[in-house]
Amino acid sequence: MAELDIITIGRSSVDLYGQQIGARLEDIASFAKSVGGCPSNIAIGTARLGLKSGLITRVGDEQMGRFIKEQMAREGVSLKGIVTDKQRLTSLVLLSVENDKTFPLIFYRDNCADSALSEDDIDPDFIRSSCAVLVTGTHFARANNHAAQKKAMVIAKANGGRIILDIDYRPNLWGLAGHAAGEERYIKSEKVSERLQTILADCDLIVGTEEEVHIAGGVEDTLGALRKIRSLSKATIVLKRGPMGCVVFPDAIPARIGDGIIGKGFPIEVYNVLGAGDSFMSGFLRGWLKGEDHATSATWANACGAFAVSRLLCSPEIPTWEELQFFLKVGSKYKALRRDEAINHVHWATTRRPQSQSLLALAIDHRKQLEEMADQLAVPRQRIADFKRLAVKATANVARGKPGYGMLLDDTYGREAMFDAAKHNFWIARPLEEPGSRPLRFEFTQDVGSRLVEWPVGHTIKCLAFYHPDDDKALKDEQTLKLRTLFEATRGIGRELLIEIIAGKNGMLADDTVARALSEVYDRGIKPDWWKLEPQASAKAWKNIGDVIARNDTYCRGIVLLGLEAPEAELAKAFDVAAGQPAVKGFAIGRTIFNDVAKDWLARRMKDEDAIAAMTERFGKLVDLWKRTHS
Repeated sequence: MAELDIITIGRSSVDLYGQQIGARLEDIASFAKSVGGCPSNIAIGTARLGLKSGLITRVGDEQMGRFIKEQMAREGVSLKGIVTDKQRLTSLVLLSVENDKTFPLIFYRDNCADSALSEDDIDPDFIRSSCAVLVTGTHFARANNHAAQKKAMVIAKANGGRIILDIDYRPNLWGLAGHAAGEERYIKSEKVSERLQTILADCDLIVGTEEEVHIAGGVEDTLGALRKIRSLSKATIVLKRGPMGCVVFPDAIPARIGDGIIGKGFPIEVYNVLGAGDSFMSGFLRGWLKGEDHATSATWANACGAFAVSRLLCSPEIPTWEELQFFLKVGSKYKALRRDEAINHVHWATTRRPQSQSLLALAIDHRKQLEEMADQLAVPRQRIADFKRLAVKATANVARGKPGYGMLLDDTYGREAMFDAAKHNFWIARPLEEPGSRPLRFEFTQDVGSRLVEWPVGHTIKCLAFYHPDDDKALKDEQTLKLRTLFEATRGIGRELLIEIIAGKNGMLADDTVARALSEVYDRGIKPDWWKLEPQASAKAWKNIGDVIARNDTYCRGIVLLGLEAPEAELAKAFDVAAGQPAVKGFAIGRTIFNDVAKDWLARRMKDEDAIAAMTERFGKLVDLWKRTHS
């Protein structure tokens, strides 16, 4: 049985998308980064849709090349065919959305890594490990790329594999248009037509737009071009027709285009057409390679294309299998799918970066408490920052490089500590709330969207709300509105959110108190990735909380317990009560670990190494205790 369903071959770049919509590329002020290039996008798209995919390409031996490889690994794409080119840089593409018909792009590919792909990069064993190989028209433009794709086709054919051609016509990359004409989709060229026609006979599936069919057929009439392709190839031909969906021709070309096999269409607002074809191809291949009928494959392709055309980027916008099935079942009232919160939540939850199933964190994002401590001891507050760096060393001593460990660190005193923590690959969460605020206020600025752009994509945003379900309605409305604003900001910039709820400081805790609080937050459409909650007195209370999460968000990563400076014996009891509750994934505890140590260290009664050792011991004890109660 083949290891892979599909291997794609060819372009791999870093796309830099202009974030200002309706502006000339000359006026773009900021860019969003993602993996690009037709075969790279399709490798990601097919992996998201449940196929086992691989990619053959070259990337540079630098940060952009490593980004592509790391993102491919996160997406589940095999890296066996990705060659690191130590002599050349990774390709770049600059793109923007000027209006609904104009999408300027500039290719930076001269002597870049993917354009240097050669026959030597084609591993016969890797090709034989796949049921199918996808080649792209653009990669037949250069002799070395042409030879590489032809070699892969020959090996695949000899092994019974299927060959897919994405015509992928970019006149600019065939040398037919200037650098500024990257968005040009069609220029007639006998040379290109002749080159493409030499490979049609070996193909089992050929996919292209009307313009791409014209260049492959060498005829500027769609039916005539289809018939020319048919005369050269027995392949199933898929004609992409933009908003009209697609038509599939498995056999003879009929008298009318509309007499082919047509899948269900989806009327969608055109936001950005770039990348829509790659998403479309991913959807079609999910059906075609799994033996679905052509109408079903076409429907899935149309739906995937609709997602891409309604969103900004290329590969990041391709739907996952869960997302596609949700859309096909539930649909959407929005023509602009990017405005559909339910679909966007499925997309976010099924494409966010993977994390460990458990989370054991040392929380030292405290500001107010440590400031008061320093003031009482009459020592400079600046020493707090140095102490937090010692806490990072203690956490690293316990984690020993294993996944599932993390820290909560703040911007006020934890900046250098965050730099240290990044070297250990910790999960990191950072607070946004003004310490002690009730009603909730954000620290430094209420414009959180602008502030969060500066935060690394791997950092989780943490916000504490002192919230009790028996609070005055006006207070609850103000707090949940603030949390809703934060939730929208985190989703808008692609960061995970942890909401910490402390109810016990402002009212009694019954078995349903925190569950009711979470219900009210969910009722505002807020779905955090994580919850951080105070210990509960009974297993029933935890079950009530778990039931609320299960009803409202099956994608929630889970709950971590907070400590509230409780002694170790109390935490041991809290761990026991939480044992067996599937929603509780770990803890984020701070003052129990560092409080006494901080006092002695700030007062210079304890040396650095002793402070590290003390925090290492205390954090390690809690980790061992957690593992014993949750094994």
